[in-house]
Order: sequence, then C-alpha cells, then structure tokens
Amino acid sequence: MPSPLVSVLLPVYNGEPYLAAALESILRQDYEQLEIIAIDDGSTDRSLEILERFQNTDRRISIRSRENRGLIATLNEGLALARGELVARMDADDVSYPSRFSRQIALFADQPHLAICGSGVDTLIGNRIVRGKPSPIYRPGSMRILSMFFTLFIHSTVIYNRRVIPDDMLAYDADYPHAEDFDLFRRIAERFPTMMIDEPLVAYRLHTDSVTAKHLRRMRQTHLKIVAENLEQDGLFDDAGALREIGAAVTKETIRVVAEFIVSLERKISAFPPQMRRAYEDGLLCFFYFLYQLIADEKRPELTHEFLTRTGKWQLIRRRERYGLLAGARAPWCSRISLAATERVDALARYLESVPAASVLPQQGAL
Repeated sequence: MPSPLVSVLLPVYNGEPYLAAALESILRQDYEQLEIIAIDDGSTDRSLEILERFQNTDRRISIRSRENRGLIATLNEGLALARGELVARMDADDVSYPSRFSRQIALFADQPHLAICGSGVDTLIGNRIVRGKPSPIYRPGSMRILSMFFTLFIHSTVIYNRRVIPDDMLAYDADYPHAEDFDLFRRIAERFPTMMIDEPLVAYRLHTDSVTAKHLRRMRQTHLKIVAENLEQDGLFDDAGALREIGAAVTKETIRVVAEFIVSLERKISAFPPQMRRAYEDGLLCFFYFLYQLIADEKRPELTHEFLTRTGKWQLIRRRERYGLLAGARAPWCSRISLAATERVDALARYLESVPAASVLPQQGAL
C-alpha cells in the first residue's frame, strides 16, 4: 500500500517565539511524505521571515502570507489548499514528537473507516514538561457521547481522514468562534468513528499569549452554546438559554439554574444502560469542572460555595488532587483547573472561615 500524502495545516499569527521549534518538529518526523501548508495570517513579527528561512531548506513547505483574517478563515483556506488524503493539524506554538505522524497513519491503515484520530499530550509550561497520563474515559463506544460535553482532542494532535469525512463537513464554522474545533469534532463524532491514541505524541504549550488565554471568555460562551445544542438534540435539555446565561453573567441565579440542570441530568443518566451511563457520567464530570473553573475565575468564593452546595459535589473538590488537577492536566481542553485550583480552593476555605458556620453549611447530603 503506497504511503498517503499528509497535508500539515499550520496557521501562523505572530508565532515568532515558538515557530521554529514547531517547524523543526514537523520536518524531523520519521514519516516524510508530507506537505506543510503554512499560512501567515497577517503577522506583525518575524514569523514570515522564519517560514521563508525554513522553506529555503525544505521544499515541502508552502507559504501563503496575507492580511489578517482570523483563525477560522485561515483554517478553511488551508483545508482548501490541502492535497493529502490525510490532513494533520499543527499549532505554531506546539511540538510534535518524531513518531507522531507514523503512529497515527498506522492506525488509519489498520482502521480505514476512522474519520479522525487524536493523541494525548504532554504539557509545556515555560521550559518545564508535565508528562501526560492515560485517561480511563476514552473507551470504545464512548467518543460520540464525550464529544457532546468537551473538545475531544487537543486541536494540534488531530489528523482528519478525507477518504471518510465528506468535503462539505470538513470545514470550520464561523458561528462557533474560539471553539470551532469543539464544533467540528462533535459533528464528525456524531456520524463517524473517531479514536484517541491515549499517549503523548505532542507537547502542548500553555502560555499567556495563546489563543485560548486571549479569548477565554468568548471560548467559554461558545462552549456553553455547543453543549446546550448537543443536549437539546439528544432530548436531554429543554432550555438552551439557561446554559448560555451563565456565560454572560455568573450570578447566584445563573448558578442555581446550571446546578439544577446538572442534578436533573444526573437523574436522567442514572436510568441509561451501563456503558452509555458511564460515558455520560464521564462527559458530565468534565463539564462540571468546566463550570467550576468558570465560576471560580470570578474570584468570589461565595459563588463557588453556592455552586458546590447546590450540585452536592464538595467531595470532588476536597479530593482535588485526584479529580480536579488530573482533569486539568490530562484534558486541558476541558478545564484549565490545574493552573490555579489550589489558590481558588484556598480562597474558598478562607471564605468559609470568615462567615458564620450556619450560613455556609452544605445542604443535606452534599457531602
């Protein structure tokens, strides 16, 4: 069987600090049948100069440079240019390990019906690498359900199979800004098989200039919109606006609404067959941490207390090293809790110490 051409889609916007490392990691792959489509989206730094320097030494790199149009337009432009049967995503601030593509391509060769494959990640924080660990939630038959609650894969770990995904589906939707990958993955997972290679093949960089860090509030609002749409479609949620409202304003009232939603959905899930129930439970747990992080970022411990009390999930935070930190480090696309969980839980503890005990005791059964 001939080796398929892999088109590597690399959008670049002011990627100067990390771009060279990202390019080197692609060019040093042990799989060489590549074309690298680098689109400079109106960078104002030395990104284009770096791209051209690498292109002079490796003609597999093609460059388009133009005015800034934003990430979604850039991704769709790259997809239109891609000639490969397989299309790999790569971000300009991440690093692919040398066997990444060969491992993923071997999986497609073994399972040609797969539409998309992602991998686990290590996390790069400055010069420190936090090693990723396998997650028990990626089980056969669970991917479609998990895709309803969070972004299945780190974007720069995925490879799309164009032999399976229709051309009109393999496109990013501008109606879902800063969560366009979440939207695309859930649409693909709804119709086609997807798979995670649950070990790190990419080093995913966390830094304050990342797209996620810059547009966190908008990303969260879009995330809530997608989850609401998914649950409505499955007949599990009647009021999509209720989830969207907490993205606009975190108040005791919006917390009450989402807490009632979580408790109600847990009741519905409890009646599902075991395998389906477990997948929904895993997805909902990830979504709980997403909401917890959103609320904790308000830095108002009384709101965090309200959320934990109404959901009855204090035990998850008290065992945060086991649950919260693992969720954040292993699945940063689901929750950023790992970066500041201790600080926020400590703030909550200080709040509890500062007010009369009777006014903050968890509800009956919450513990």
